[in-house]
Amino acid sequence: MNEIHKNIDRYYTEIIKTHGSTPLGVGWNGEESQLLRFKQLSKIINKDNFSIADIGCGYGKYYDFLSNNFQDFNYKGYDLSKEMIKNATSLYTDDKADFLVVDNLSEILISDYCIASGIFNVSMEFKEKWMPHILETLIEINQKSVKGFSFNMLTKYSDKDLMLDNLYYADPLFFFDYCKNNFSKNICLLHDYDLYEFTILVNKH
Repeated sequence: MNEIHKNIDRYYTEIIKTHGSTPLGVGWNGEESQLLRFKQLSKIINKDNFSIADIGCGYGKYYDFLSNNFQDFNYKGYDLSKEMIKNATSLYTDDKADFLVVDNLSEILISDYCIASGIFNVSMEFKEKWMPHILETLIEINQKSVKGFSFNMLTKYSDKDLMLDNLYYADPLFFFDYCKNNFSKNICLLHDYDLYEFTILVNKH
């Protein structure tokens, strides 16, 4: 595990231990915004009967969302943090839920879709290394997804007085352009849902 991954693991392990299996335990403000976020990410899915990789799955709440909104799917949740996976496996015990600890994306299985929620937000002290880290991760996610993938990021259009030094605020137009030029001609940028973030859908079919 590289230096960035080690620090991400440490950060999220500490907050899940502090707040437990709640939105605060994965760095979000509350359940209402968490569900709104899931709805945006899931717009990449165009029908039931699919496989999906939840990258940075935390305590597995997205699996709960999928179970309430889709049928006939194969789900695998991946996280760097053993503590996150421990919480997920204790919450969701049915056969369809499969949660795994990984050190890097090379370990995850190829799926129809990949979802990445919040994994690019906490840059900590890695400001200069964070953009290369994001781009490398997106390339790997693209390689692991057959039909498409979606991800979200905090937006640079957030209120300046609310921005935090340890978080990364991205330019949505840059990432739209990057995905359009590198992954697919069918890219959707969602920035209309009242959170200080945006979601990008990369549809490969």
